[in-house]
Order: sequence, then C-alpha cells, then structure tokens
Amino acid sequence: MPDPATKKRAAKDKREGKSVSTQAGEFVREEIHHIREGKHGARNTKQAIAIGLSKARRAGVALPPPDGPRATRRQAQHDLEASGHAPSPTRSRATRRALEHEGQKAASPSALAGQARQAASRRGPRARALSAQKAARTKGAAGRSRAAKKAAATRAHPS
Repeated sequence: MPDPATKKRAAKDKREGKSVSTQAGEFVREEIHHIREGKHGARNTKQAIAIGLSKARRAGVALPPPDGPRATRRQAQHDLEASGHAPSPTRSRATRRALEHEGQKAASPSALAGQARQAASRRGPRARALSAQKAARTKGAAGRSRAAKKAAATRAHPS
C-alpha cells in the first residue's frame, strides 16, 4: 500500500497536467526509499522500478502496459483493473517476506545511474534531444533560472 504522501504528490502531478510517467515516478521514488531504509530489498534496479510502477497502476495512475512479454502486459493490465480494490493481505505479506531476503544494492546511486544510462542508450539521439528540449520547456522560469545559475557556478569553478 503506497504512503498517503506519495499518493498526494502523484495527484498534484496529475492536477498540474504532468505525464503519467511523472506521476508514476513518485511511486518508484517511494520504492527506492523503502529499499534504502531496509524495509525490504530487490534483486536488481529493474525489479525495484517494476514494483513502483505496479503500485502506481494499483493506485489509479493510468500508466499503459509496457511492450514486452505477454505475462508482463497481462500483469500490468491486472494492476490497472485492481485500482480501487484493497490489496490482498496474504499476497502483500508473501511479497514482503520474499523481498526481505533480497539485497539493498539495487537502490544504490551507482545502480540507479547504471540503469538510467542503459535505458538512455536504448533510445536514439533524436529521442534524447526531444526529451531534453521538453525538460527545458517544462522546467518553468524559476527552474531555468536555477539551472542557469548552477551552470554558471560550474563554469566559474570547474571541479
């Protein structure tokens, strides 16, 4: 069951018109925090992300099923349909117990950076460029100003 604060942040993202992947990102973020604080573990970073996305779908984020194996698409569809239903306590308990045996390295900064690099490498240069342009557009005036100051500080004092 996601934290109420996570649901609130995702709802705020939805109100602000942000994409479903941004809304779902709040649940992935929560999952990474759970792993880091030792609540449970994950076998790898992809699993941690998948758990977060599953929670997002169950919380009502309209995230479409991914491309890939039929079983994964079916599970994602099931998660979407399960939104609004209370989760099964038996299933939740079994999942938690299984995940408690996994390690915490899946949520380490280096593991997350590696996953991001790997995901970016699967995209073409044009897709990455468009993504960067959208980020600049949607950052807002204050965000752009902050980014410009950070860039200027980096230029002034190279590390």
